[in-house]
Formats: sequence, C-alpha cells, structure tokens
Amino acid sequence: MDELEQLAATAGVDVVGRISQKLSDPNPATLVGKGKLAEIREISAQLGADVLLFDEELSPSQQRNLEDALDTKILDRTGLILDIFARHAQTREGRLQVELAQLEYRLPRLTRMWTHLSRQGVGGVGLRGPGETQLEVDRRRSQERITKLKVELQEVHEHRELYRKKRRQAGLPVIALVGYTNAGKSTLLNALSNADVRAENVLFATLDPTTRVLDLPEGQQALLTDTVGFIQRLPTQLVAAFRATLEEIKDADLLVHVLDLTHPNAEEQSATVDRVLDELGVGDKPRIVALNKVDRLFGSRKNGSTTGEAEKLTVRQAEVAELIAELGLGPGYIPISAEQRWGLDSLLEAIQATLRAGLVALSVLIPYQRSELVSMFHEKGIIDSEQHSDQGTLIKGRVPQRYAEALSEFALPGARS
Repeated sequence: MDELEQLAATAGVDVVGRISQKLSDPNPATLVGKGKLAEIREISAQLGADVLLFDEELSPSQQRNLEDALDTKILDRTGLILDIFARHAQTREGRLQVELAQLEYRLPRLTRMWTHLSRQGVGGVGLRGPGETQLEVDRRRSQERITKLKVELQEVHEHRELYRKKRRQAGLPVIALVGYTNAGKSTLLNALSNADVRAENVLFATLDPTTRVLDLPEGQQALLTDTVGFIQRLPTQLVAAFRATLEEIKDADLLVHVLDLTHPNAEEQSATVDRVLDELGVGDKPRIVALNKVDRLFGSRKNGSTTGEAEKLTVRQAEVAELIAELGLGPGYIPISAEQRWGLDSLLEAIQATLRAGLVALSVLIPYQRSELVSMFHEKGIIDSEQHSDQGTLIKGRVPQRYAEALSEFALPGARS
C-alpha cells in the first residue's frame, strides 16, 4: 500500500485515505466483499475522493461493476503504472511502447464507454444499436493501431539490433544497471560516467535506456547502460511493449544490481529483480550487487562528502555487513552511495575483476602481415607479455570470447583456457 501511494504521488494524485481487506477468495464480480464495498462507498464520500485506486489488476468486468457500485472513477495498479509511463516517455521509442501497452490494456475495456449508447438501439436479430456499432468501430481502429505500433516497434528492434552489432564489433564490454525502480541507477550512471541523465526521487524516472562510456581503473573502457526499473507485478503489457529496451539487458556482459539498502522492503525488491531477470532469461549472467544509499544509515548529515563521513563509512562496515546478512544476499555485494560518491572505487574494481574473469587466456603468434590482429589484441584485450620473433609477434594475454575466435588460428598449442 505504501508503494501504491508512492505510485499515486508520481502520477500527481493526492492520497486522502486508504482501506484494505484480506480475502482468501476475492469476489469475482467486485474483488472485495459487499460489506467492504459499502464501507468504501461511505468513506470515499466523506473524504470527497474523485478516483479510487486498487492495488490489483482488475478485470474489465470488475472495473465496470465497481464503477457502477461506487459511482466513482476506478483505476487499478496496472492503469496507474501505465499512466506514469505515459508521463515519463520522452523519446519516440518510449512513446510508441507506452501507447502499445495502453491500447492493449484498454481494448477489452472499451465496452464500458459505449454501454449507455447501446441501450438506445432497437433490439432484435439483425438490428444493431448505434452503441454497438461505435464499439465495433473503436475496436477495429484500436486493433489497426496496435498492428501499426507493433510494426514500428519491430523496426525499432531491428535498428537496436544493428546498433548492438556495431557495439559488439567495437569490442567494448557492456555493463547494464538493473534494479527496482527508484533504487538510484541513474544517479549511479551519472556518478560513474560524469553523465547528466535525469535522476529524480520518483518511480520510473527512466524509461529509455541511456548508454555512456565508463573508464575502468586499469585504463580499459566499457559501456554502461541505464535501464528501466523493475517493480512488483510489472504489467505484462509493459514487459511485451518494452521488449527492445529490455534486450539491452540480454546483450550485457555484466549486470550491476543496484539495491536501495535502506528501503524497508529491500529484501522483497531484491527478490523481484531476481525473478524478473530469470523471466528475461538472464538470471545466470555475471552480477554484482551494489548496495546503494548507505549514507542514509548515518542519520542527518550535511550535503557533500567529507573525510569525516568517509571515515564513518569505514567504521560502519560491520553494521552494513549485519544488514546484508539479514537480507540473505551473501558475498559479492559492494556498499556504495551514488549520491555521495562513496564506495565507487571499490565498485569499479569489482566490475573490472568480474569482466577480467570472463576473458579467455590466450597465447598467439601473429604473422607480421596480420598486424591488425595485434592492434585488436591491444584495443580489446589485456596483454601480459609481447615479444617479436622472425615468425611474427608472440602475445600472451586475455581477450573477450568473441575475439578469441578471430585469433584462434594463430593460437599456440595448449595456450588457450
């Protein structure tokens, strides 16, 4: 319910009250029971509410029945999230994705709009009322628009795939920031890459993926991508519509899971992210957990980082570790504050070490006439030693798997692992 209230605030809705009911068997007609329905009607009238938000996805018939019973606009969790996405979509791609999701959500709910008109028609076989005719027109137009949007989004998908192909050819590893909405992913992207991505304390501030170049400690570079945040019960329409965006996660070499350590539901949020990643088929990708907002563990503070505050971070490592144990996250976490830029060096070192672990060790003897492969090894890999002989250049080092294939014909026997 707290999350629903935060969603409402993000959508510009003022919450004047809340009411809940625990049911083992929700009412198929109205979700809640008759007694609770009467209570909702009374309380909403007293508070002067002009919209009622339900923290569930209502069926079209449930929404219709509730509006009839309560004589008030009804909006369910999915409709509220779609409204937020519509407000925050900035690019053409984002707007296409949101419109598709909204149309697919609204299509089965069109009947409600024309019920009053259908009553004006004369009944009987072969005699359709004007409301029913208009409903059919609207349905056909919605279906046509949905088909057109899917074609346009397929073009976006193909364009993104070409972009990813060029990116793979460039050889820079890709790191995707993933996590629950409002965990601080955009703030971390800004802190790590000196970018100026919009970062606000609202849900779903970021809808369109943003990619920036990241400088690693040993001089290598990587691409860092910010992605749309996850949320419990993310509407299926959004998952389908944002396919092209979510594929940025599939293309990543490493995932950095940004988790708001101080959130009261941090454990549930972590589980939600794990579940969504599994559903996307990327649950087994290399992953680092960045525990964000640790500065808030220290109570009130002045803006900006100081030596004293940095010392506090070191002193409170035991407290952070204790919280991590309670969350059941295990090893592999990096406590940070993206806002205060604490712990970023440790995070970068962990990123570099994880990417290094994914490299293929290789010893190759490259003929001098293939000097472009030597240049590629220097640009894309890490060289441990390099010697020149009569036959060519002998290099020992590590490269990403896709470049190991290009070098395989010059690999020395038993030199690859």
